[in-house]
Order: sequence, then structure tokens, then C-alpha cells
Amino acid sequence: MQKLQFSINTGEKLNILCLGAHCDDIEIGCGGTLLKLIEEYESICITWVVFCSNEERKKEAQNSAELFLKNAKEKEIIILDYKDGFLPADWSQAKNTFESLKQYTPDIIFTHFRDDLHQDHRTVNELTWNTFRNHLILEYEISKYDGDMGNPNLFVTLEPKHLEKKREILFKCFKSQLDKQWFDESLLMALPRIRGVQCASRTKYAEAFYSRKIHF
Repeated sequence: MQKLQFSINTGEKLNILCLGAHCDDIEIGCGGTLLKLIEEYESICITWVVFCSNEERKKEAQNSAELFLKNAKEKEIIILDYKDGFLPADWSQAKNTFESLKQYTPDIIFTHFRDDLHQDHRTVNELTWNTFRNHLILEYEISKYDGDMGNPNLFVTLEPKHLEKKREILFKCFKSQLDKQWFDESLLMALPRIRGVQCASRTKYAEAFYSRKIHF
């Protein structure tokens, strides 16, 4: 399988924009990949944006993002207060928020999967493509009740240590989610194991993404 890297020289500055509808979406969808990139790239700048939160969840999200980005050379964490479940109704305001994100000139954007059945996730994806017209956009996946898992086409091999760190931070920070049936340690390992099989990962594990346009 052909290997790619995001920058010719790992010393070059790599600007990443992470977009999540809810307070744990980025961590679940691409947390392992972010830990790997921070480890491999000396000069990395990450802007982390969460759209829906409340007072309790905002504190959890801030703590989690700080831990995930602890070793990033540059970082900015933005936790907004859109109402969970109602993001499509706030389209105009959310669009203005997206327009303000253009200033970060990202090399890579991590966002939700286009065919995600959660309305907030799907809105973030639509606004991502609506706003950023000449960028590498990678769509991550979130396991949920809706049953919208697809067949991704870009895989990032992860070491077990990346997944363990991801699990550790999630369960340390998001105490409000511990009673959710989908917030489960076995699930956090199960999906990366499946994606690892699909890409013949040497470590057995991978996170997977949908890449709709790649320009060499």
C-alpha cells in the first residue's frame, strides 16, 4: 500500500484545523492520528474547534484538548456554545463562525463524515466543504446508534500507545459520558482494529478517514 506524508520535511510547519460538533468528537474520530502527528512533526500548529457545548461539557472538552495537544508547538482551543442537536437551525451564525476560521490557513482539516446521520455532524461537514475550497479535508468517523458506518479510503497506522493515550484522556476527562452505551473502552479498540485489518497495518491498528479530493 502506498505511503504518504503530509509534509516533505517534518521540520516544516504543519497547520491543522480540527472541527467537532460535540465535545468529544475530535478525540474519538481522529485523536490517535493527532497524537501521532504531534509526535512526528517538530513544528505543528493545531486549531481545535468544538461547536456545541454547555458549562459542564465545555470544561471537559477544554481539559481533554489541552492533554491531547500538550506537546504541540502551537495550539489554539476554541469551545463554542451552540445548542446540542440544533446546529442546523443555527446555520447562518455557524457559517459566520466558519468564515472566521479561514484566517488559520490550514494545510489539513479534520471534520465529520459527509454521510453521518447525526444532524450536527452533517452540518459541520457541509459547512467545512462550503467554506474551504482548496484544502485537504479528511472526514473522520464516529460509531453510534444510527448505524452509518461506511467504507473509508484513507488509513493512518497507529501504535498501541497512541490508542492507549487516547483512551486514557477520554476516560479521564469526559466523566459525564461514562454512562453512555457507546462510550466504551472495547469500542475504542474495536474500530481501529477493524480499520487496521482493512489496511494491513503492521501494528494491527489504524484510524480511517474519507478523502474525497487529493491533489499531488
